[in-house]
Amino acid sequence: MFERVLIANRGEIARRVIRTLGRLGIRSIAVYAPGDRHAPHVREADEAVPVSSYLEIEEIIAACARGGAEALHPGYGFLSENPALARACAAAGVVFVGPPPHASELMGDKVRAKDAAARAGVPVVPSYTEAEAQAPDAIYPLIVKAAAGGGGRGMRVVESPADLQRALESARREAKAGFADERVFIERFLPHARHIEVQVLADTHGNVLHLGERECSLQRRHQKVIEESPSPAVDGELRNRLGEEAVALARAAGYVNAGTVEFIADAYRPTDHYFLEMNARLQVEHPVTELVIGLDLVEQQLRIAAGEPLGIEQQDVELSGHAIEARINAEDATRDFLPSAGRVLNYRRPTAARVDDAIEIGTEIDTTYDSLLAKVIVHGPDRATALAELERALSQTTILGVMTTTGFLRSLIATADVRAGRLDTGLIGRVHPLPEGPAIDAVALAAAVISAELLREQGGDDPFGRVDGWRLAGRRASSWWQLSIGSREQVEVELRESGQHDPQRTGPSTFAITIAGERNEWAYARDGDTLWLGTDGWSWPVRRQSSAAAEQVQSDGDLRAPMPGQVLLVPATVGDRVQVGDPVVVLESMKMELVIASPVDGLVAQLNVAAGEKVAVDQPLARVEPTA
Repeated sequence: MFERVLIANRGEIARRVIRTLGRLGIRSIAVYAPGDRHAPHVREADEAVPVSSYLEIEEIIAACARGGAEALHPGYGFLSENPALARACAAAGVVFVGPPPHASELMGDKVRAKDAAARAGVPVVPSYTEAEAQAPDAIYPLIVKAAAGGGGRGMRVVESPADLQRALESARREAKAGFADERVFIERFLPHARHIEVQVLADTHGNVLHLGERECSLQRRHQKVIEESPSPAVDGELRNRLGEEAVALARAAGYVNAGTVEFIADAYRPTDHYFLEMNARLQVEHPVTELVIGLDLVEQQLRIAAGEPLGIEQQDVELSGHAIEARINAEDATRDFLPSAGRVLNYRRPTAARVDDAIEIGTEIDTTYDSLLAKVIVHGPDRATALAELERALSQTTILGVMTTTGFLRSLIATADVRAGRLDTGLIGRVHPLPEGPAIDAVALAAAVISAELLREQGGDDPFGRVDGWRLAGRRASSWWQLSIGSREQVEVELRESGQHDPQRTGPSTFAITIAGERNEWAYARDGDTLWLGTDGWSWPVRRQSSAAAEQVQSDGDLRAPMPGQVLLVPATVGDRVQVGDPVVVLESMKMELVIASPVDGLVAQLNVAAGEKVAVDQPLARVEPTA
């Protein structure tokens, strides 16, 4: 086994690998880009080496030499599926903890991977050339996909031939930005489909086995949000069939190490399934397999890379119970899951769940990297118990200072379809928006009560120094609070007296408040004029509004940034005549491309940004003057 291993990654996966290395007594070496100097993975590693970027192969190989690393673990994302990194490791005498270059190169090219799957006897989704997709008899919807990479980037669903060209151009831009490869391809799109994947392990001695399947159908923007193992739609017979197909493909590709074969299946008849792609790396959702199989997959990766044979055979693999993972992302579910940014002001983790995370109080969340903040993973004897455990764990999770999907995930797993296992990749789009926890009036009331209490504490013991409405008569004067709750409408609250809702401080940053007979604990954090509140997994930024600000209304033709990011393109110019839906500005944030389209028919009267500029949430981008 190795003595020193470098992790060429950041965030929660770097911390995850560091934990296994520590347990095995292997010295861990982290790398960090300038903005991650104080990140948790840097502090937790035994050593840390600076690099200018996680994509600079030469610098990462140099860091291996500097730290004396015998092996390199790439994690997922960044360079994890780039065969150039594996080749550079081989040239430098460093063991790459992953597949050989020829296998990752084959599986990393989705077009070649589909051909290999077909030769191995695995069913594949029909593909189309651009000319075939534009033919009069072409059947839509279709989907455009990046030939390289994963994570839903460079992927566009196309409903009609009129939308194809724009989708191709956008997918190519996103693929080039994310994977330095602008190649795309077109294939049939199944609007009611399940996403099922199979974990495989292959050693250098010719042994290949599968570890059961994962259900990954709950997605938005083609990115997974909830994963579980086993799939509620897969029985023993289908599990064996999927596993045999995954093993056959891995053997045909000469695959070594951990990998995942992904399938798309008919939502109503999962026996009708097709090869989607193979991820030549560890998956984000690998913890659910670990919990039902009882293996540490990072340890298995390391042992395989060190030349050890697999210590188990296929007949030894048994699934025990049910595991579910929820991905908490820095996104605002109330604004169509747009990326969010900010500083983590308050963070509480659940007490009885596995949490793989990358944050702590004080962590700055920007739009440079992926929006994943934490994964909450639970295990139970059956699916119903696991769902209950996940609901409890999410209710105990608080992240303040940045909008997250925690509350949305609670609402999602409470839906009847999810409870019943009736899952498909379009489910979130059909059920969203979902309930968002306490009523907005309750949030506003809690914000007013906590704000008043903080003002009272600020006054101290001097009655004449208090600013909370205290009077000599012993009762506080009524106070009016005009509050803006997140991106929603303003709410007015009147507090008549201090004891009205009996707030009790239950911690350094929590109050328990009884509203309409229901007692909840509210976590809070202050950031300038914003009070962040959180309860039962939901959170809100609350701002006190002046009358003038509350009355200010934007014109229909104003375009503002719905998320922080960078201007990628400005396809319009001042004076252009545009129609509803025409692109005016294109933003990029957290590797996602978003088109800001004209909300009205009219003339572009003003452009406030240019390509390459950074923008903040709600920053004015352009103005379109409506025409009659």
